[in-house]
Amino acid sequence: MPMSFNQRVIEEFRANAGKVGGPFEGGDLLLLTTTGARSGAEHTTPLGCVRHGDLLLVVASNLGAPHHPAWYHNLLAHPVVRVETGTETFEAVAVPAEGARRDELFDHVAGVAPGYADYQARTTRTLPVVVLERPDHGAGTAHEVMNLADKLLEIHTWLRGQLRHVRAETDAHFAARAAHHDPQEPPAPGLGLQIRQHCLAFCEALTFHHTGEDDHVFPALGRQHPHLRDVLDRLAGEHRTLARLKDELLALLADITTADPVRFRTELTRLSDELLAHLDAEEESLLPALAAIPFPPAPPAPPAADGAGVTRRT
Repeated sequence: MPMSFNQRVIEEFRANAGKVGGPFEGGDLLLLTTTGARSGAEHTTPLGCVRHGDLLLVVASNLGAPHHPAWYHNLLAHPVVRVETGTETFEAVAVPAEGARRDELFDHVAGVAPGYADYQARTTRTLPVVVLERPDHGAGTAHEVMNLADKLLEIHTWLRGQLRHVRAETDAHFAARAAHHDPQEPPAPGLGLQIRQHCLAFCEALTFHHTGEDDHVFPALGRQHPHLRDVLDRLAGEHRTLARLKDELLALLADITTADPVRFRTELTRLSDELLAHLDAEEESLLPALAAIPFPPAPPAPPAADGAGVTRRT
C-alpha cells in the first residue's frame, strides 16, 4: 500500500531532525500527535507553526476549507497532545485562543506567514489559533526522573499547575462577566474555552494517574510494604471521592459562559482543597518507598546461554 503524503513527511521529519523538503522546505514545522475524539487512537499530523515570544502557535486553517481539521476536533476532546519540533519531544496542553487574544495572535501569525491570511479570506469560519502550552513545573526546576518518587512528584507538580491555571482563569472569566452590563449584547469571548481545556486536561490526567495507581502501583506497594496497606486503602478510597467531584465539575463546564459563578467556584474550591490534601498525604506516605523503585523500569534480562550453547531463561 503506498505511503500517504503526511506519512512521508512524518518519516522525513523524524529522520532529519525536523527538516523536510517539498512544500514545507525552509518552513517552521512540527508534528502534533492528538488522541482521536471518537476512536481514542493516536493521530500524528505535520503542521506549520509560528513562534511568538515563548508561545508556540498552530492554526487550524485546513487550507481555508469550510470545516475545522480533524486534529482540531481531537484536541478539543483531549487537550493533552504530544509535540515534536525536530530537536525535542514534549507533552503540551492545546489551548485555542478566544476573542481579542485570538485576533492579536492571528495578526502575528499572518505577519510571519501571510498564507494564513489567504486561508482566512477563503472561508467564513474564524480560523482557530491554538497555543501549545509546555508543562508547568511550578516554582521548582524540572529534574531528571530516576525513580518512582521522582515520577510521582513530576505528575503531582503538573496537576497542581493545571489547577492554578483553572482557578486563576475562572476568577478572571467571572470578573469579566460581572463587569458586562449590557443585557442586549453578550459579553465578548474571554477565557471560557481556555478554562475548559485546562480543566479537561487536568481531569483526564487525574483519571489516568489514579487508574494506574489503583491497578498497578498500589497493589505492588502493598505486597512489598505490608505496613502501607491501610494507607493505600485510604488513598484508593480518596480516588473514588475525587472522581465523583471531578465529574461534577465537568458537568458544570458544559457551558462555562452561563455557569453560576458561586456554585462553580464552590465546586472548584472543594475539589482543589481535597485534591491538594490528597497529593500532600500521598507524597508524605509513599515517597520513601517509591524512591527505592527505579524509573523507568530496567529492561528484562536477555536469555542466558548454558555451556552447550542452549538458551535458557534466567
